[in-house]
Amino acid sequence: MNSISRDSLMSLEEYARQRGAFRRNVIDHKRNRMLPLGEHLILLFEDELTIRYQIQEMLRIERIFEEAGIQDELDAYNPLVPDGHNWKATAMIEYPDEQQRRQRLAHLIGIEDRIWIRVEGFPPVFAIADEDLERDNDDKTSAVHFLRFELGRSMISALRAGAPLAAGVDHPAYSVTVSPVAEAIRQSLCGDLRI
Repeated sequence: MNSISRDSLMSLEEYARQRGAFRRNVIDHKRNRMLPLGEHLILLFEDELTIRYQIQEMLRIERIFEEAGIQDELDAYNPLVPDGHNWKATAMIEYPDEQQRRQRLAHLIGIEDRIWIRVEGFPPVFAIADEDLERDNDDKTSAVHFLRFELGRSMISALRAGAPLAAGVDHPAYSVTVSPVAEAIRQSLCGDLRI
């Protein structure tokens, strides 16, 4: 998979003109890339389009137009684009009530390392979490984690041949299995993979 280059980004002015249509396209695209794992955890599987949108939004919000600032955003976000043999996802833990969220995050320390995917016929693949920095401490975990799932060639071949996909969480305070993952999501994720 190609990383996003400086030359492929829209200028702030061009993005302002195209933002509405681009945003609607990304929202529609994300529908087949969001996987709820129970009531309180969602995986958003990132790809070139979702990360491009994030970069463009950050440049717009921060009014970044200087080359060094643009490069900083590219350097920060390009590692979130899958490279053909993995999936990269943002895991979001969601509890609407702030007090409940604080309490639950204290009980969910280490959850990011217990999120898995499984291609039928293969053992589960647990996430490699938060490679950029630690997002939990002795008191609580973060509500957002960045995950990478590394897939072997035989898993990729099986998925591309139609093998079902499952996903879940195996944590003492939060355990859930989604099996099978919806076909529309599975197909969208297969588009990220190369043999």
